[in-house]
Order: sequence, then C-alpha cells, then structure tokens
Amino acid sequence: MLLVPDEVTWLDVIVPAGAPGWSNDVHGPMVWLGEHLVDAFDVTTRDGEFDVHRGAMQSTPWSSTVCFDGLGAGEVLLDGRKLVGISQRRTRHAARLQCCWYSTYDPERLTSLLASSHRPPPDALRDVATVADSVADALPDVLATLLG
Repeated sequence: MLLVPDEVTWLDVIVPAGAPGWSNDVHGPMVWLGEHLVDAFDVTTRDGEFDVHRGAMQSTPWSSTVCFDGLGAGEVLLDGRKLVGISQRRTRHAARLQCCWYSTYDPERLTSLLASSHRPPPDALRDVATVADSVADALPDVLATLLG
C-alpha cells in the first residue's frame, strides 16, 4: 500500500461488540461499513454508480504484493472499479475497520518501489477508481454524521 500525502484518505472505524454493525460473521462489519460508505459517497458526489462487494475475497496474481489489487467483502466499487479498500482487526470486544480511497492513484509509481522480482507491470493491476479531492476531504465528516 503506497500512502502519499494528499492523495489518499485513510479512515478507521471501531465497532464495539453488540453495537450496530457488529456481527459474529467477520464479513458483516465490513459490508455494514461499505454500505455506509456508499451512502456517504452518494451525499458527496452523484458521479457514477457505487456498489458494495458482498462476495468472497477475489485475489489476483498480484494481490499478495499489491493489496489494493484484491477485492474483499464490504469494499466499494465505483463504476465497477475498486474505490475503497477495507481491512479488519478483530477481538471479541470490537472490530477495527481500516479503509482508504484515493484521489490520485499511480500504479507506475507504486510498482517502481517494489523489488524487480515482485514488480507487476502497472497495466496488469486492477483498475482503481479515484474521487476528487473535495469529495475525499468531505467524506469522513459525512460518514461520521451518518454513523451518528
């Protein structure tokens, strides 16, 4: 994961056990967050069609090296392209959901930082959607309002 200042928004959401969004199914909190992210994107932009991935993990030949190349439960697509990645750290007390989305994504810059033996050609990676800086900046506050 390449995190470049002003090009990626990173957000953590804590879901305590028993709270809305909690589920004993590990996919449940991720889908719950993905649905709320879609609602927040709908408030901040009307450009494109957002969707939540509800199926099993979809790995690619490069997703073990470039995590954003895979597609997991709850992750958000924009017009069929991955927009939001979500990971989860979990205990019996809470789930910590970490998510991010890009306002700028440069697969060539990302792959240039990898060892040559683990360097995919940039055009072999999943096509990633981005959102305008204004949307990326506004979304955390909109999401916080929606989550109450």
